[in-house]
This record gives sequence, structure tokens and C-alpha cells, in this order.
Amino acid sequence: MYQRIVDKESKVAVVGLGYVGLPIALAFARTVQVIGFDIHEGRIQMMQQSIDPSNELASSAFDHCDISFTNSIDDLRQAHFYIIAVPTPVDAHNVPDLTPVLRASETIGKVVKKGDYVVFESTVYPGCTEEDCLPVIEKISGLKAGVDFKYGYSPERINPGDKVHTLENVIKVVSGSDAQALDEIAKVYELVVTAGVHKASSVKVAEAAKIIENTQRDLNIALMNELSVIFDKMGINTYEVLEAAGTKWNFLKFYPGLVGGHCIGVDPYYLTYKSAQLGYNARVILSGRTINDEMAAYVAKKTVQSIIKSGANIAESKVLVMGCTFKENVSDIRNSKVADVIKELQAFNVSVHVTDTHADSAELQHEYGFGLVSDLSNDYDAIIVAVNHDAYTHYDEAYFQSISKATALIVDLKGIYRGKITQLKYWSL
Repeated sequence: MYQRIVDKESKVAVVGLGYVGLPIALAFARTVQVIGFDIHEGRIQMMQQSIDPSNELASSAFDHCDISFTNSIDDLRQAHFYIIAVPTPVDAHNVPDLTPVLRASETIGKVVKKGDYVVFESTVYPGCTEEDCLPVIEKISGLKAGVDFKYGYSPERINPGDKVHTLENVIKVVSGSDAQALDEIAKVYELVVTAGVHKASSVKVAEAAKIIENTQRDLNIALMNELSVIFDKMGINTYEVLEAAGTKWNFLKFYPGLVGGHCIGVDPYYLTYKSAQLGYNARVILSGRTINDEMAAYVAKKTVQSIIKSGANIAESKVLVMGCTFKENVSDIRNSKVADVIKELQAFNVSVHVTDTHADSAELQHEYGFGLVSDLSNDYDAIIVAVNHDAYTHYDEAYFQSISKATALIVDLKGIYRGKITQLKYWSL
């Protein structure tokens, strides 16, 4: 398969062109022939005009790429190496929602042929590829996985907003249905991943490796969040403590904060879900999830308490929230925990204004029921700097004083103004 792809006798198809799939598709398209498939026609039209719907890639990223964008299943039949990179979210009850990946499997089932390769990149629990997805492909195609077509799993490691740790320079974990599949899949990915690949012994091992990468980070952040609550009761600044502790050579530098997005805030639930199916209650992982999920309410409560202490009528108070994407310097609002902070404040009848240098107001309105304000007031009772976009790092205390009351509280979730706010009240995690 590798040689056929290199010789441009076979095409690579990437199914799902979001923040993971599009960079993969374009990377391959600089070397081989690629079909980029997405079910959303509007997104396809944007990419055909060299526009990244996720606002992660510049138009120049599309230059010199041998790729055709389509939402037609018929076009997919031209490919022989399929990469599935659709999202794998959780539902309102934090139960894994396999709908996107199963629908993608149905699509592959309609086009896969004998001798083809199918590689999943979507984050799932160990066993999902072979136990949930492949049976769908087999049922629709009438082909046998591992016999009529080869398969593998290679977890995505795309980090939105990160221009340093990119697809090309981060080691790629790969796995295959057998030794031949593993070797071929590895060679195909080595076409675009200059950092090289790590060959996992099985698909389940590769799936598990991905899921614990973010579970580990989730637990470490949960520890920092719990320490932040404890230190707040002691009147100690958490960032000062971490700065001091960080002088030890083996101290792991994690920080408190809201944990959202579609990786750290989601992936652990895939592992705990599978664990529960096997009869084991993942206590440590779920404990960390609980702590991190409660931080939005904690931030809102601390803000409201400060407003009340200032003597203001909470029902007449006004709070500005700066930043509502799931992390800094990205436009992605999916699973943003800032939205939870806003909802908690609104539950106290607080009037909340929201601003963001990257988010789209209409998208926020559709997803969460609130939009962005075009003009700021000059009498905010509190200002919550929730996301440390680069544009916010240049503000000084005079700026905050110009848009707030003299009794206002500055809530600095990421500690970027530590030591810079001396006249207004200041609080950080």
C-alpha cells in the first residue's frame, strides 16, 4: 500500500476535516494525492477556497497541496487508504457519544474495497475500534476486517493553537491489525511525520496510550485546583506556591484553571465509561473529573461573594467576562467551561457581558445562548479574565479601572496580572 500511495496509484482519504483532520489531510497532500471528506457542505466550500473553518491554518497552508475536498461518498471510492478523524464527544451526562465515529464507519463501509486500509485517529476507549467500529464496516461492506482489508489506530496529537508541537514534529503512535499492516501504516505516516513513529503492539495499546495522555493531565490539573481552593482559605496565592515549589528539579509544573475543550475535559470519561462496563469504578479519575467540573461554579461563587461584600445589590450588578473559548488564542468554543461560569453568574441574576478576541458571537449564541457585546461599560462590579489570549496580556490596571467601579474585583484565572493590580481588588485561582 505504501508504495502505491507514493507512486500515486492509490489515494489517501481523510474523513472529518476539523482541527485534527484538516492538518493531516494537507500534510499528506503535499506529498501524495488526497481526498478530504466532510459531511458539512459549507465547510467543504470554505476549504475549496483555502479557508480553514476552524481558523487554525492560514490560507498558505493549502498551497501546493494535491487535494480535492468533497462531501460526496462516491468520490471516496477513489481512495484506498482511509483515515477517520471525526470528533468523539460526550453527552450531557458525560457518556461517550460514538455517533460521529460510528457514522464515519458506516460511510467507510460503503466505499471500502478488498486490499484497502482503514486507520482511526478519533480518541476512543480501548477496544472501541475493534469492538464497535469495525463490525459496522464489516456489516455494510460484507468484507472481513484484517482479512479483506487491513486496519489500524493512530491517535491524534494535534494541539489547537500550538504552533510548536505540530503534526510533523511530534512522534506518532501507530498500530495495525497485523505485522504487515503495522509496517505499512507506519511507513505511510512517516511520509509526513518527520519526528518518526512509535509502533504500538496492538490497537488497544494505542487507544489506551491516547486516553491516558489527557487523563494524566486532567488529574494533575485537578490536584492544582484542589490546592488552589485550600490555599485560598489560607490566604496564600497558589501561583506563588507553585513558583517556589517549581525550583525543585522533579516538580511537575501544572497550574489550576477551568478544564474544558474536547481533550482533557472529555477523554477521561471514555476511560471511566469502559472501566465501569468491566465492573471497576475508576475512583481517582472520577474524583479528578468532579473537582475540575466544579471549578466554574467555584469561580462564580467567589465573584458573587466579593460583589456582595462591596455593598452592591447583586441583582443590579454587572460582570464582564473576558475570553470564552476553551483555551487561549483559538476560536474553538466547544465544551468551554467559561460558558458554565457565565451560566452560574446568571443564576444569581447577575448581568453578564462577554468579550473575546477570537470567538464568533453568532456561534456562541447558537451554542450557549449568549453573544458578545460590541461596546463595554464603565461600571463593572467584577471583571473575570477567563482566557489568557495574547491580546489581554498587555492590559494594565488603568485599563481595568476605566471600565469598572472603584470597588470592582479583578478575577485573574490564569494569574497573568499577578503583582500588577494594586488598587482594585484582585483574586486568582
